[in-house]
Amino acid sequence: MKAILINENKDLVWSDVADPIIKDDEVLVKIYAAALNRADLLQRQGKYPSPAGCPEWMGLEVAGVIVEVGKAVTNWKFGDRVCALLGGGGYAEYVAVKYDMLMPIPKGLSMVEAAALPEAYATSYLNLFIEGHLEAGQTAFIPAGASGLASVAIPMAKAFDARVITSVLSDEIAEKIKPLGADIIINSTTQCVEEILANEEKRGTPVNVSMDCLSGETLGKSLPYMARGGYWIVISTLAGVETTVQLRPLLTKGLHLVGSMLRNRTPEVKAYILSELVKNVWPKIEDGTIKPSIYKVLPITESEAAHAILERGENVGKVVLKVCNE
Repeated sequence: MKAILINENKDLVWSDVADPIIKDDEVLVKIYAAALNRADLLQRQGKYPSPAGCPEWMGLEVAGVIVEVGKAVTNWKFGDRVCALLGGGGYAEYVAVKYDMLMPIPKGLSMVEAAALPEAYATSYLNLFIEGHLEAGQTAFIPAGASGLASVAIPMAKAFDARVITSVLSDEIAEKIKPLGADIIINSTTQCVEEILANEEKRGTPVNVSMDCLSGETLGKSLPYMARGGYWIVISTLAGVETTVQLRPLLTKGLHLVGSMLRNRTPEVKAYILSELVKNVWPKIEDGTIKPSIYKVLPITESEAAHAILERGENVGKVVLKVCNE
């Protein structure tokens, strides 16, 4: 089969590799589409290697059809349309997947749309509802509103009746992301994030949960204005790895500052998250309450161009690589 490999110049090359051999508790998936994540860019740079036992090539989420089933697998069969959460290996024609890392494709979705679900939806659900304990009527702060992850997290929070505040870098980007449904969009180039969050606290609508991929100085400045018992979940540090935290509000409000990564969770925890997605989120996708946001679809052989979209930060929604036609 073929897969996208990274050569010595960090170029992406559609190359011949060995066919996967499934274990008894795995299935073989013929990949139709694979979605991009910012982690792919880090892996390409050598900063985010695949976990042990996973293929060396990139790709954390795919959609396709089962073409072979392991001896111990009883809940999936040949021909099932599935999407899958991977440790790596999605930029390819086929991938071996453990049975509990698979989910059925929600009714009415294409392979391209389904490929955009596993990693982004699992990450959003984990951090908003499991780590952040977000409830209906509460307020979530989800910075970087134009990111592929925010394009999932914002509609997901809204679908569960939460208020959402997000931030972007320009009024132009704010206009582009309005369809996501955020209640407040902060232009962080011209507005002060912590001042707006402080005003929200004065209005009686403080932030209960933040799913923060930026971090940096704004984290420490904003934390004091959270709701009592609030959860600030750090999922990445794109805006900086250091901040100054005032400990008094942390103590008196009983705040929670939590570091969270999906990739380093145990297989059992990942399987639980996926089962919760199917139970709680899939019905909202099937009835149209939540709709996958796709920015652009490119053939797998144009992975370089797809990566460039993420590097430039131009996408609002997911970028998806198409491996074969449905």
